[in-house]
Amino acid sequence: MIDIRPNTPRIRVLIADDQSLVRRGLSLILSPEPSFEIVGEAEDGAQAVALARRLRPDVVVMDIRMPVLDGVGATEELSATVPGCRVLALSTFDMDEYVVGALRAGACGFLPKDSSPEDLSAAIRTVHAGEAVVAPRLLTRLISTYVRAPHGGSQPLPTDLGELTPREVEVWRLMATGLDNAEIAHALDISVSTVKNYITSIFGKLDVRDRTQAVIAAYESGLVTAHAAAGNPRGDANTA
Repeated sequence: MIDIRPNTPRIRVLIADDQSLVRRGLSLILSPEPSFEIVGEAEDGAQAVALARRLRPDVVVMDIRMPVLDGVGATEELSATVPGCRVLALSTFDMDEYVVGALRAGACGFLPKDSSPEDLSAAIRTVHAGEAVVAPRLLTRLISTYVRAPHGGSQPLPTDLGELTPREVEVWRLMATGLDNAEIAHALDISVSTVKNYITSIFGKLDVRDRTQAVIAAYESGLVTAHAAAGNPRGDANTA
């Protein structure tokens, strides 16, 4: 049982999906949790944007494939007009090119729709806390398929990444292969707090918002490849 303090504000959640049964199912999963408040449901991306502007939810659980305005377009509009609202994208298919588009548009992470209720709840809390969440079984397959280094091969790091120190590049590489902060700390024999400091510096120098965008940048730069990332045996969700 989750212990919620009386004065702790609940996380306001907006559900956006074009299927009424899915919206209902997500609402039934999340509503019993005392830390969540379902503030609205949208059946397409345009409605999701309109409701978010009016209701100001903390998190929008956003389906990628929707009519009128898809989840990518809706996420981009929310990032521009409701910056305090964070988007968790959902996808029916493991290989969905629109998910990368959603991450670039400002989504804070993504999960497959067959994720467990526990994973969904944890993901909402994670993105609400300002971190990114990614299902690793999707991460390497999705990014390695849809995010390519220039000309389809590994390329030297762009000159604008020259500010990164060698240690920051190594932390970035390990992060991009799916290791969490504790595993990076173990691999480099440094403290977790030092890893967090490196990651904060990396985000600033790469001009990215979170861990997911940093992983995409690592693939696009050629710093890591699908083969390298596939060597990570972890199966749980990665958080920044």
